[in-house]
Amino acid sequence: MIRRISKEYIFFPLAMHQWLIASCGFGCMLLCARVIVTGYLTYVFLLWNLFLAFVPYAVSYWLFNIRRIRENRWKLTLALAVWLLFVPNSFYILTDLFHLDEISSAPKWFDLLLLLSFAWNGLLFGIISLHKVEAVLQSIRGKSFSLFIVFIVMWLNAFGIYIGRYLRYNSWDVIVQPFSLFREMIEVLLHPIDKKMEWGMITCYTVFMTLLYITIKKLGENFNQVKK
Repeated sequence: MIRRISKEYIFFPLAMHQWLIASCGFGCMLLCARVIVTGYLTYVFLLWNLFLAFVPYAVSYWLFNIRRIRENRWKLTLALAVWLLFVPNSFYILTDLFHLDEISSAPKWFDLLLLLSFAWNGLLFGIISLHKVEAVLQSIRGKSFSLFIVFIVMWLNAFGIYIGRYLRYNSWDVIVQPFSLFREMIEVLLHPIDKKMEWGMITCYTVFMTLLYITIKKLGENFNQVKK
């Protein structure tokens, strides 16, 4: 039986949408200023990456607020599958920091702030969307995610980051070129010793993102307790 999702379960205040818009707007203003001053479109790809990071947030928001989707098993399964497919994009944007040393058409401090702004917004989309999905599943199953489940989701995110950053696949390649994508994924999974650097990267990112999510969640819970 599906329970009503309590608004108090979400640890962000009601004005979070406005703050997210303001935060994304600030990053976009930095990008526009860079294009105007330097005349280069170097970091325009950040807009696309931020949009991809927004997709799982939009799916989770849709799931959280539309009850009839949660009550239909097939729609719920499809929505969760889409969410799981796109949510690595929210954390992938963190690796755009790699570009800091590759481009020198603007001051380093400015490019660092620009990249951090987009990375932060992407992380916010990912963390909030994961928490909303946790709330949805709690309304159905009656209990929160275990640490193990969070770790598994973050492992999938880290694996998705590796696929995107190093194998250069996108989320839609699951449909466009599934066989080559599947073949390379199996190559990594079946040869952990030969791919130890890849597994090291995936493991480190998994632990980092798990700690990040749990820490922010606990901070929110502490704030709610103080408020009460």
